[in-house]
Amino acid sequence: MKIKEFAADALDALLTAGADKAQTTLSNTEKIEMNIEAGKINLVRTTFDTHLHLVSIKDQRKGNILLNEVNQDSLKQAVNDVLEISKGSAPDPAHDIAEMQEPKTFIKGKQQPDMDRMYLRLKTFATMVKELFPRTILQQAVLDFTRYNTALMNSNGVDFTVSKGLYNFSAVFTSKDGEDLSSMNYSGFSTLDLNKELLDYGSLRALLKQSGDEIKTQEIKGKFVGKVIITPDCLGDFLNYLLGISLYDTPLISGSSIFKNKLNQLVASPKFTLHSRPVSAEIADGYFITGDGYEAQNCTIIEQGILKTFLLSLYGANKTGLERAVNSGGSYIVEPGDKSLNSMIKGVKRGILLSRFSGGNPSQNGNFSGVAKNSYYIEDGAVKYPLSETMISGNLVELFQNITEISQECVNFGFAILPWIASTGVTISGK
Repeated sequence: MKIKEFAADALDALLTAGADKAQTTLSNTEKIEMNIEAGKINLVRTTFDTHLHLVSIKDQRKGNILLNEVNQDSLKQAVNDVLEISKGSAPDPAHDIAEMQEPKTFIKGKQQPDMDRMYLRLKTFATMVKELFPRTILQQAVLDFTRYNTALMNSNGVDFTVSKGLYNFSAVFTSKDGEDLSSMNYSGFSTLDLNKELLDYGSLRALLKQSGDEIKTQEIKGKFVGKVIITPDCLGDFLNYLLGISLYDTPLISGSSIFKNKLNQLVASPKFTLHSRPVSAEIADGYFITGDGYEAQNCTIIEQGILKTFLLSLYGANKTGLERAVNSGGSYIVEPGDKSLNSMIKGVKRGILLSRFSGGNPSQNGNFSGVAKNSYYIEDGAVKYPLSETMISGNLVELFQNITEISQECVNFGFAILPWIASTGVTISGK
């Protein structure tokens, strides 16, 4: 299928059917996957996915529909359906499509995988894990090469095509000694090439080593308020929690955002700077276009603690009267600090090294509560022992305002580059 031609046909069909404004996005994804289960490479497969997203605006009423089956017959029915959906929706003058921009084609990564290298890297990974971490059980490891081809067009003349190819790897593992078993853990990364062994990307080597250490855990006695050092694997979750309740369309339109009146004000520690860089060379798995039809740009979200931008879409900007963001968030880079991780640990009187957090979504005011997993107890500047599952609670805003140190070391996951951060004021509840 020629995706650009089909996207253009779909756009013409929407306008012919009566849409005042329209947008079509056609995406084709091919994934070639190799899989390890129980220590053996047992699956090589290729999957294909094609999706067509149609958006119609008529009389300020919006309809949209997503098709998994893409052909001329399904398109004809979908055009009728999306016009009917728009007729039944409430009129809203905030509905719009992106204005005309220069047509562009974006290309990133390879178009074809190196199958021999994929197999060799995966086989070597399994061998290295067995030799270096003999108590670790690889429950699953998946290496894939994914090629994305996308065409986005709208009735204002927007015409973007994207071709991207990259490798993705993820591993799920635990460790066992006799009848004792560590808590399950996982991590992964994205990369444009396979120039290194899989064990040398992201945080995999460190987490696999820790998995063996976590077979024997201990409980914390009592309840206290202490310092938490959040690892790069865990920091991404806390960033998504915080920004999800503060900077996107829904909380800002509803007025529930904790940062709704905080633009250009201090919202975090002055030590903290956060970028969103989807088109940076540092980020392998970024993006070039936003869902509402704009060419993506890099931006700084929080600069030395000061909020510099919301992450509003075109609709959110029109609805609130605030400025549209230049991207859709994600591809986060937190600037490193001036302390080594070891010196950060030495500065902790009593606290935990938080490697994984399991809990529900935080409340609108930022309160969170959940279980610290794959984590460690710190006392008098030293890591004492791995923890059995321990409850922690606090407030997201206070967590980022109370940052005391950020590590010099960072982990590049391909989709984010994150350091360790230390913060105070978290309640840690043992037995």
